[in-house]
Amino acid sequence: MTSDRSAPASLINTFFSWFLLAFIGITSILFFIPALIIWALTVLFDRRLIALSMYSAFWGSVYTWCVPIWNVTIIGREKMDMKKHYMIVSNHQSQLDILVAYRLMYPFRWVSKAEVFRLPFIGWNMMLNRHVRIKRGDKQSREQMMKDCESALAERASLYFFPEGTRSSSGIMKPFKPGAFILAHKMKTPILPVVINGTKDALPKHSLTITGIRTMTLTVLDEIPYEAFKDLSIDQTAQMAFDTISRHVREHAEQGSDPADSRGIDPLESAAPGRTSPHGR
Repeated sequence: MTSDRSAPASLINTFFSWFLLAFIGITSILFFIPALIIWALTVLFDRRLIALSMYSAFWGSVYTWCVPIWNVTIIGREKMDMKKHYMIVSNHQSQLDILVAYRLMYPFRWVSKAEVFRLPFIGWNMMLNRHVRIKRGDKQSREQMMKDCESALAERASLYFFPEGTRSSSGIMKPFKPGAFILAHKMKTPILPVVINGTKDALPKHSLTITGIRTMTLTVLDEIPYEAFKDLSIDQTAQMAFDTISRHVREHAEQGSDPADSRGIDPLESAAPGRTSPHGR
């Protein structure tokens, strides 16, 4: 009986999965044309690429709006000041995190894997937006990524980082890598913590199959101003952000995880350069 009841649900999930993939493939061609026009008309005077970024946010949001079995809730959007720029950091559960984050309707640039930029239309739009690429395991690429991020922050563009570096299949957050926090210190940029819940259930890691009716929530927490962490070390700043986010992640709350015990710093990078504060702490 259980198998009989689950069969229709499985068919529905498969239908929506294939529908979404086909819809993304077809519409990416159509959406790219206006993106190219917006870029051409604004690139000379819009240093932060706000117009193109907002259009891209609309483009990405369409793909969560068009799936009726997904309910996406954005909390705290009003905390984001369009006149400011941030180092936005959040937990990472699913490929859907990127689409859900676009629902913020706020201009920012991603740090993304180099191979994503090779995707037709979507990757080309990422290049127009000057998103930052990184090649995993390549030291030279990582150094260039940091330089590109510094340039973006100098232009007062916000950056969106997943400091875990990879998706968590369980929802329990992985240790934070230091890159975002080195940049926040060096460029004196406020940190904006963002919490994502529910995406790992809607589209699990290593899967392209939608899993039924799901509610996903993105919550913008209070900004951490530069003055609040300028005297902290890089490790301490990363731990502060990790603790702030993890206490709002559902899986941490369900397991009663103590953020202080979760070691929000990657132990393999504890000896990385630049891990002390600018004040020598």
